[in-house]
Amino acid sequence: MGEETIANDENIAKTKPSPKLTLLPLVFLIFYEVSGGPFGVEDSVKSGGGPLLALLGFLIFPLIWSIPEALITAELATSFPENGGYVVWISSAFGPFWGFQEGFWKWFSGVMDNALYPVLFLDYLKHSFPVLDHAAARVPALLGITFSLTYLNYRGLHIVGFSAVLLAVFSLCPFVVMALLAVPRIKPQRWLFVDFKKVNWRGYFNTMFWNLNYWDKASTLAGEVESPGETFPKALFGAVFLVMGSYLIPLMAGTGALNESSSGDWSDGYFAEVGMLIGGVWLKGWIQAAAAMSNLGLFEAEMSSDAFQLLGMSEIGMLPAFFAQRSKYGTPTISILCSATGVIFLSWLSFQEIIEFLNFLYALGMLLEFAAFVKLRIKKPDLNRPYKVPLNTFGTLLICLPPSLLVVLVMVLAAPKTFLISGVIIVVGFCLYPFLELVKEKRWARFIPEEPRRQVLGVPSASQLDEEHGDESVARLLP
Repeated sequence: MGEETIANDENIAKTKPSPKLTLLPLVFLIFYEVSGGPFGVEDSVKSGGGPLLALLGFLIFPLIWSIPEALITAELATSFPENGGYVVWISSAFGPFWGFQEGFWKWFSGVMDNALYPVLFLDYLKHSFPVLDHAAARVPALLGITFSLTYLNYRGLHIVGFSAVLLAVFSLCPFVVMALLAVPRIKPQRWLFVDFKKVNWRGYFNTMFWNLNYWDKASTLAGEVESPGETFPKALFGAVFLVMGSYLIPLMAGTGALNESSSGDWSDGYFAEVGMLIGGVWLKGWIQAAAAMSNLGLFEAEMSSDAFQLLGMSEIGMLPAFFAQRSKYGTPTISILCSATGVIFLSWLSFQEIIEFLNFLYALGMLLEFAAFVKLRIKKPDLNRPYKVPLNTFGTLLICLPPSLLVVLVMVLAAPKTFLISGVIIVVGFCLYPFLELVKEKRWARFIPEEPRRQVLGVPSASQLDEEHGDESVARLLP
């Protein structure tokens, strides 16, 4: 029986998915992790009291948030090219306890985020199929969509990647057409309108943060990427420009072509109305279809990252071994089912509640990531970094300061209910880690033993570690 268990663990460690993700699918997977198109940015015009703050936000926030996060992700994901991503970074910098908390917060945040997309998909379709507004039709449709998209994830990450490319092209094309049609009607002075009496700062910052975060999510797939040292930085930087363009071009076209008095009408789904006013009913229908399909792409990308994060946590011994079991398609079956179950249970929350909850938990995790980035520069200066942000230690502190202040601001602006629920989740995470350590100690569940774990992470055996200084960071995170 003991030999069979060891054999099973070694099989888990040796199983490798095929084929690997290449540059183009990875660019669009990151695009869907972060954005998925301009759907959901409409609230920035309304909460910002007009176009000016919305446009300035999507010009300035990427400089102080998106680009620093993408740079940090590029360095750390290529330094630790394993599934689990930021869990491995934090574990190497601060030990496995904080690595587990990072994984728990980010996984919970990701599942909450993913619970939005089947709901939003049906919200767009109900304009054409009013029956979807009734629970008798909506609940089965919600479950059917979730199960169908979960099955697509099960079939293989490369399928999800190329599906993301096709969905993105379909979703962005109507906005290219809308921008071209809007050019003769644009009046640049409309972009400068702002009514500070109508600015909702909490809604504005939450909308900005939600639409520009999750750059680090794709790091949980690093073990599935072909030549991650070269591919990851290129994919991240390509996705930054794609995301910024997908926000700014439609916003500039819509707000520049329409009267500024319509700023109060800008809410989720308003781009369909903008399309009708600029191009007609056909463009409105195209944008609605694109929005619905974009939500499918968002779901697929988020589900992949959440599932491979659990797989990565299992491979380094933080979760039981069954989370690392792969299907014949190379996908983590149990991890996918676990994430899908979380999506179903959380889909009853309202849109704004989900955004604020996930932003708070995500913000906590990002503070840990920024701290780990700086500490690893100090603690492990000789760590192999295929891509390195071209800054010294003081420069790394400076690049982390603006996004850290933004994260703190988003947290401070949260509602009391968000503090309460997030506090409960944090306490659960603090209790869950020692419980899993007890499970491991009492052998109530199988965990991948140390040697197969080292095979997964590509490091030498324990007897060789003393001779190879470069493996110290991985040795630190192995319990």
